[in-house]
Amino acid sequence: MTEWTILDQAHTALRQAVAGIPQDGWQLTTPCSEWTVTQVFQHAVGDQLGYASLLSDTPRPEEDPFAPSGTLSAPAGDLLDNALQAAASAWAGVDRDAQDVPVPVPPFKLPAPVGAGACALDAAVHAWDIAVATGRPSPLTADLARDLLPIAQQIVEGPRAYGYFAAALEPETGDDALATLLRYLGRTPSWTR
Repeated sequence: MTEWTILDQAHTALRQAVAGIPQDGWQLTTPCSEWTVTQVFQHAVGDQLGYASLLSDTPRPEEDPFAPSGTLSAPAGDLLDNALQAAASAWAGVDRDAQDVPVPVPPFKLPAPVGAGACALDAAVHAWDIAVATGRPSPLTADLARDLLPIAQQIVEGPRAYGYFAAALEPETGDDALATLLRYLGRTPSWTR
């Protein structure tokens, strides 16, 4: 646990999503249209390692999280545990009042609560990607989505210009907090394979 509740909840969501991937589910398509479940998983693991390496003395990801190979270098559970433990340990050592915490996405430094939220946003949205790609309910709850939306609104627009995030989709009448967040991140809430 990191004592950053938003990050702990997002890590739990990612663990749940990955634990539910069936043996034959790793090559399924995902809402990230260019990537399979394996590649989204590699990206999520790499991003958590990226945050950890900037905050602590841990190694950077072996692969570029934005060019995942689709081939796992170790058992998925081991890769995920190592990445989430590294990120949790790194964030546990960050002062909540720090104003210039290094992060792996533009603007590359954020106030600590926003940086921890950015790390959480990454884990949580990819938990959703993996869950829906494998035909399961979202582990990204409406409450967590509600907490992540203001973080997304603070950090997404700059990196979106560099291709870190898809173009936002128009909100629709009746959208709940989860749908609002997903559309803001360029995802269709009703996506199915």
